[in-house]
Order: sequence, then C-alpha cells, then structure tokens
Amino acid sequence: MIKSRLTVLLLAFVALGMGTIGVSSADDKDGWISLFNGKDLTGWKASEKVEWKVENGEIVTPPTRSHLFTEQEFKNFEYKIDCLTTPGSNSGLYIHTKYQDSFPDAGYEIQVNQTHGDPVKSGSLYFVVKLFSSPVKDNEWYTYHVTVKGKQITVRINDKVLYEYVEPDGVTSTHKLSKGSFAIQAHDPKSVARYKNIMVKPLPD
Repeated sequence: MIKSRLTVLLLAFVALGMGTIGVSSADDKDGWISLFNGKDLTGWKASEKVEWKVENGEIVTPPTRSHLFTEQEFKNFEYKIDCLTTPGSNSGLYIHTKYQDSFPDAGYEIQVNQTHGDPVKSGSLYFVVKLFSSPVKDNEWYTYHVTVKGKQITVRINDKVLYEYVEPDGVTSTHKLSKGSFAIQAHDPKSVARYKNIMVKPLPD
C-alpha cells in the first residue's frame, strides 16, 4: 500500500516537472521553452481568418497573407527557430509584436528571404539593418538565433553573428523594443516557408 502511494506521488511530481507541453527535461535544465509542439498550433493565433497548417512536425505558411502570433509574450530572451524557404519565398519573423489582423506595426521583423524580388534578404532587421545578400540558400534548413537583452538585438544564423543592433534612445515609432509576442509572416500567395524547433529561453530583466 505504501509502495503504491509512493509510486502515485512520484508520477505526480514527474507530471508537474514536465512544465510546458513539448519541453524535454534537458530543455528545462537549460531554461529553454518549446513554443511549438510539432503537432498542432496550440499556443498560436492566426490573423485574417487564415488557416495555417502543420505538416511533418513543421509549420507551413499558407498561400495568402497572414501572420501567426504566439499567445505568450516575452521581454528579454534567446529565440531559436529553424527555417526553410522555397525559391521566391518571402516570409519574416517578428519579435516584441502584438496581435493585429493585418501587417503588425509593433516590434521588429527579421527578414526570411533568399530569392524573392525584395532586395532585403535573410538576416535583415527590416527598416533598420538591411542585408542585400543572403547567407543561406533556398531548400536548405538554417537556424535563426536571436537574442534580445535591454536595448540590444543580436542576430545569428547557423551560429554566426551577423550583427548586434543597439536601439537608440528616444524612438517614438511603434517599431521598437518593449515586450510582446513572436509572429511568423506569410507574405505572398506563391510563397512557401517552413518552420520547426521553435524555442525561447527567457532572460532576466
């Protein structure tokens, strides 16, 4: 009887220790939280009444304009996400944004574009830091690693630091650091981008 009660208690503690759905014990120890469970869009909200889909454990952009927002908000963090584009794709990753039923006007967009006609390519911090050649290729997975701490944004692709941007004081635009959601952009009807392994590690203020 005592043994069975101990077993029940042990299972309860294990269940409580699981934390966020999709987070492994190793992720917990390192402070990483999974934002995507690989099965469905629990924890996300799409704009413009557009249906996004999950295929093979990947989020796939729809064939129309839309943005997919996390329900959770963060201030200081490390953010990792694996991306893959097809030729001509145009997508983007928003940080510190807010849900809107059109193009978000809060926070910053990090460009996802290798061969689309837009000259601003992957790695760019849209409107702020413009890169005119992409460090990666279509049809190949690559990893964004973005760190936000205070007024500094550090952008890495495949573990290489592209730049460290420090937001100046006195910014009055809504495109500024504050606190907010992450979002994935579906930009063009013919654009297809895929995302997986979406993780965040909150950092102290």
